[in-house]
Amino acid sequence: MTIQFTTDGSPGYRRLALWQDIVCDVFVGLDCKSDLGNAFHGSVTQATLGKAACSDVCSDRQHVFRTPSRIARSDQDFVLIALGNRGDGGVVQDGRETVIHPGEFALYDTTRPYELKFNDSFTQTIFKVPREMLQRRLRGTETLTAISFGADAPLERLAYDFIFRLCQTADRLAPNNAAALSEQAIDLLAMALSERLGTTSLPSSTHRSALLYRLKVHIRAHLADPELSLAETSAALAISPRYVNDLLADEDTSFQRYVLGERLAQCRRDLASPVLARRHISEIAFAWGFNDLSHFGRVFREHFGMSPRDFRQSQLRH
Repeated sequence: MTIQFTTDGSPGYRRLALWQDIVCDVFVGLDCKSDLGNAFHGSVTQATLGKAACSDVCSDRQHVFRTPSRIARSDQDFVLIALGNRGDGGVVQDGRETVIHPGEFALYDTTRPYELKFNDSFTQTIFKVPREMLQRRLRGTETLTAISFGADAPLERLAYDFIFRLCQTADRLAPNNAAALSEQAIDLLAMALSERLGTTSLPSSTHRSALLYRLKVHIRAHLADPELSLAETSAALAISPRYVNDLLADEDTSFQRYVLGERLAQCRRDLASPVLARRHISEIAFAWGFNDLSHFGRVFREHFGMSPRDFRQSQLRH
């Protein structure tokens, strides 16, 4: 369901105060300023997408601040991806500043101070993602804030188009489809960000984080292939098999355990989906790279405490 907030219909002297209330409720605690006074207008529509949310913001010129005092009083922990639609918007965070033009996007993190600068009226789509959802896929997001994406690189353009179109249809999606699509949107976003990390000169610790994410992206992209192997993966990333396991050791796992965990997580998600209720358990297992059904049943029970069939029935009853 779409929720709409607007300053229209409010007395001029109340509009800026109302707008600040709207923005704080929809996003996070912010301070908003504008020199337009009584002439100010703004509106926001919002729809949920699983744990994420989409908003369309249409507003007159303003200056927005996320201050340390606001952060101290808040438990909001999100990354906001701003997609330019009409007009330009400036983003300042982590010592960087960029301008988001139509067709571009940038991200900023609610756990650290930032500023947004709009010198004219504008429209943006904001994809609000719990920070942990992005950090599961990509470490070191502080190196990516206040940087513009989407102008030239194909993956960045694809990420912009997918997220923008997803947000435009968010209010018409069934909840389970919305949640699944939001995960895919974050996968695609993280892939685009990872590609940028791979071509940017960064400190060695950040390079290690970027390489770990590129490793995870490769594994996720090839989960369905039963031939996915440590040797093939290390060759694709041009690193040694030993270094692959060394990277994963940072998260107390190994290549084999990580691949198994990801495959089981995808099977668990599909088994819980009403949309896939008629799909055979064996089809789901084989679709995610398992090639032995008895082995799949055994490791699924070890990880989740029940058989795949019992798990599916318990989920579909709800």
